[in-house]
Amino acid sequence: MNMKKLLALTLCGVVSTSLLAGCSSSNSTADESTGAPSKFERLDTDLNVGLVIGAGTIDDRSFNQGCWEGITATVENSKYVTPAGETESDYLVSIGNLYEGDFKFIVTPGYYFESADYVAQDKYPDANFVILDGAPTDPNGNTVIGDNTVSITFAEHEAGFIAAVAAALEIKEGSFGFLGGMQIPAVVRFEAGYKQGIQYANENLGTNITLDDVDVVYQGSFGDKAAGQQIAAQMYDRGVDVIFTAAGGTGIGAITEAKARATNGETAWVIGVDSDQYLDGVYDTETNASVILTSAIKYVDQATHDMIVAKTEGKFPGGESLVYTAANDGIGIPAENPNLSEETITKVNEVYNLIKDGSVTVSSELQ
Repeated sequence: MNMKKLLALTLCGVVSTSLLAGCSSSNSTADESTGAPSKFERLDTDLNVGLVIGAGTIDDRSFNQGCWEGITATVENSKYVTPAGETESDYLVSIGNLYEGDFKFIVTPGYYFESADYVAQDKYPDANFVILDGAPTDPNGNTVIGDNTVSITFAEHEAGFIAAVAAALEIKEGSFGFLGGMQIPAVVRFEAGYKQGIQYANENLGTNITLDDVDVVYQGSFGDKAAGQQIAAQMYDRGVDVIFTAAGGTGIGAITEAKARATNGETAWVIGVDSDQYLDGVYDTETNASVILTSAIKYVDQATHDMIVAKTEGKFPGGESLVYTAANDGIGIPAENPNLSEETITKVNEVYNLIKDGSVTVSSELQ
């Protein structure tokens, strides 16, 4: 199977609660805030679904936006709120506001919600909570997933690995960089997989890629576009060819820098994160040329869609912790990769299948 077709399958059947309707080819609906076409078929339900934004913005072209697009494509009644601050109290106020507004299916994207969700799942027992990249945590640091809550995590290390292999195969020889947002577990897993992917390609696929310590930078936030652009400029000036940006809105700054350089005839590539960021990297609208070489995808839109479908079918997996991996097509690279050759795609497909069947194991820890 061609890699484009393989990764287009996304998560059909990813968990027992998923429905084939989740992989509908319908594009009749669009996210009202981003204009993104929907890959899901909107459900005939009066379920109200709310989203609380943590770090970043709703249009970060990454994690938050992916969650939101999965929601708006699936249900008619949706609402997102942005807390006044970034404390447990701020998050609980936003959760409470959604609950009081009859939005009793609440999605919280990010580890920052762990303590707030621990409180909320007990305070609002008739509501359902979905936390992505985290799990409800009590004051003693213990994970406590209530019967009305689902915790979802992703194998970011596998996504980073496969994106690194794709980029290495396409570039063949050069210098890579990594721009992280906050140094949280999910982003560190991206870094870990990225480094292993480069090493794997060098040792097994005939590439010669370097990743110097100076070119691994955590900016400290997910919403500082200016800082992201400055860091990217410094990397490119040092001779870096490709930057993997696991940094949300901060990463948009790196894409902006790469586009400016590409417009001037320079070579500056970016690996996107969480969602397919190809369109964000377009610098020539006539040719649709983009600086996005590929993207390391976590199918967060599919995850939110799956949980909403499960709720409407009476199969919400409360109390469970779900992991979206290569084994269930929960991560990958885009279905379409215009900047990757067919030769690269074929080889990446082979490596992806090795991860999927367990022949190649990617560690979630930095080596």
